[in-house]
Amino acid sequence: MTKPGHVVERAADAARPVRSLAPGLFVVAIGTAAAFSLNKLVPAVSALTVAVVLGVAVGGRLPTKTQEGLGWATKKLLRLGVVLLGLQLGLGEVFGLGVGKVLAVVVTVLVTFFGTLLLGRLIRVSRGLALMVATGFSICGASAIAAMDSVTESDKEDVATAVTLVTLYGSAAIALVPFVGEALGMSPEHLGSWAGLSVHEVAQVVAAASPAGAGAVAIAVVTKLTRVVLLAPMVAGVSIVQRRQGGAATGKRPPTVPLFVLGFLMMMLVRSSGIVPSTALSVVKVVTTLLFAAALFGLGSGVKIGALLRAGRRGLALGALSTLLVAVVGYAALAVVGV
Repeated sequence: MTKPGHVVERAADAARPVRSLAPGLFVVAIGTAAAFSLNKLVPAVSALTVAVVLGVAVGGRLPTKTQEGLGWATKKLLRLGVVLLGLQLGLGEVFGLGVGKVLAVVVTVLVTFFGTLLLGRLIRVSRGLALMVATGFSICGASAIAAMDSVTESDKEDVATAVTLVTLYGSAAIALVPFVGEALGMSPEHLGSWAGLSVHEVAQVVAAASPAGAGAVAIAVVTKLTRVVLLAPMVAGVSIVQRRQGGAATGKRPPTVPLFVLGFLMMMLVRSSGIVPSTALSVVKVVTTLLFAAALFGLGSGVKIGALLRAGRRGLALGALSTLLVAVVGYAALAVVGV
């Protein structure tokens, strides 16, 4: 028979992890709420970007007891966010683009990803920063950067710098894409497809395509979310490389395909089945953004400003070249498939 004293001890042991996480999670909740509030005031700046900037701003001032909760939020909430991201696009919408556009998406993502890695080597930025910029600029901005970070050992400064560059150059694209599209005489469909292929964040894609009308926005969003689908194989591929390299160096290997990547693919299938009501999808979209914002706030809190600033001109140059690369490759790919 279990003694009452033992029951109390077990209950205390079970509560101990919660108590250790609580201070950090409380800070994360405040930071996430602040990020969303600022995003409401300045919609052009995404809540994800605000979250990582706020994390960087307060990180060095937080007490030690918050670190465990911040670390937990960065890792766990991020992966849950990636899983839920799969509900934003069904297979039917991808196939509805047609084979030509899907191929254009694949080619644009692959050329931009590997081309940016090469540019990073030529410019001599760190491998971690090159990988984060390549991922964010080729796929889906801050959320892709955060997902890739979860299967690598990149410095937090590299991740924060990449998120900042995504915001900087994605915001510039909001003005440049409609201007260039008009100068080149693009139709609304063409401009929407190009915006979806070449602009970094989903919100930035909507803003860039909106001057061409609602039809252009619809095409741009579906094209952009088709790029998001490639997040799963890209993260899985890097994870396999890390697994081999990590196994050779330490004897420990991460999983070949992370569970959250499989979860992302499963959620895509669930979305494709049509069983999830539209109201639920709207709620999940907000929850997904909340999870990413919380994770990026936690990530930013561990950044050292001095190291972040050291990226300097080379980081800016890499962001500019990667933006130019994705824009040119996307335009050329559309021309080849006849859009």
